[in-house]
Amino acid sequence: MTATTTLVLGTKKGLIALDRGASGWRARPIEHAGIHVSYAFRDPRTDTLWAALDHGHWGSKLSRSQDGGRTWREAPAPKYPEGATGPCTGKPATLRYVYGMAHGLPSQKGRLYVGTVPGGLFQSDDDGASWTLADAFWNHPTRKQWGQGGKDFDEPGLHSILVDPRDPRRLVVGSSSAGVLETTDAGASWTPRNKGMLMSYGPDPHPEVGHDPHLLSACAAEPDVVWQQNHCGVFRSTDSGRTWTDVGQKGGPVFFGFPVAADAKDPRRAWLVPATSDEKRYAVGGAMCVARSDDGGKSWGVFRDGLPQQDCYDVVYRHGLDVRGDTVVVGSTTGNLWVSDDRGERWRSLGSSFPPILSVRFA
Repeated sequence: MTATTTLVLGTKKGLIALDRGASGWRARPIEHAGIHVSYAFRDPRTDTLWAALDHGHWGSKLSRSQDGGRTWREAPAPKYPEGATGPCTGKPATLRYVYGMAHGLPSQKGRLYVGTVPGGLFQSDDDGASWTLADAFWNHPTRKQWGQGGKDFDEPGLHSILVDPRDPRRLVVGSSSAGVLETTDAGASWTPRNKGMLMSYGPDPHPEVGHDPHLLSACAAEPDVVWQQNHCGVFRSTDSGRTWTDVGQKGGPVFFGFPVAADAKDPRRAWLVPATSDEKRYAVGGAMCVARSDDGGKSWGVFRDGLPQQDCYDVVYRHGLDVRGDTVVVGSTTGNLWVSDDRGERWRSLGSSFPPILSVRFA
């Protein structure tokens, strides 16, 4: 597999991979058919494909393929230790949902991370054969100040895991209703990184924790530059999240939304897919658009060529946008999949009848 020739979709009806050939993109037969795949990605160190499965009645599980997706085997899922209680409910903690996954650096053989509902971070050092809860994060002194996770969950959901390519001891994570936290000592301690962010719906608009980031994305070439799509706007940091600057558009359309993707090489460039407010959650004005900034968020270009501009009710969730080089891909919960090969300026459809798409990743 190469980064821009295979796509992996996590959908509400299974995992779908698409391959790019001389005649365009072509979908493979569905895997894990009928099962909610909350997130899917490839670990480039081992060429392993991972799928996070939400079986509903049977709970959350993990599955992996070590032969490019031809065969799949169940892998152990993270388990909360006996006696752990949820931060909001006070009930015994249990794995309710796998929100995101990430792999370690090439020097960290076997290192994987999983972010979950109810707001836990798990680590594996044996390629997912076993998992350990990050105790210092789970028992953080501010945890009682974290809020509920939104419409779908009544507990926080850890969805963003950024591993610093310069230093394996440093991670930045984002969790709904908690905010952004950083460790520089391999998880022994965690520091809230929410200065400059806004929580307009709370009694205190600038609390230490309790914010609702929807996704974080860092520039691989300059990882101190982190972009954030938040419930209350769009923010950018140039100091590893220690301070944030509001770079959204007052009055829109670049304000509310879920996904964000930073350019791997240019720290000034990032993409967003705007949506209407939390109450409505569909394309702004019923017209689909993708926004891109090339100047660090000072201005935004809004691109519509090839995207539906009438009666469009699509929304793109936090992992439904990905970028590799000049190629950008967007998948919506209405089952639409679009691709652009010119950095988002012109789009074409790869299909309009996929199951609701939860995650899109180049593999």
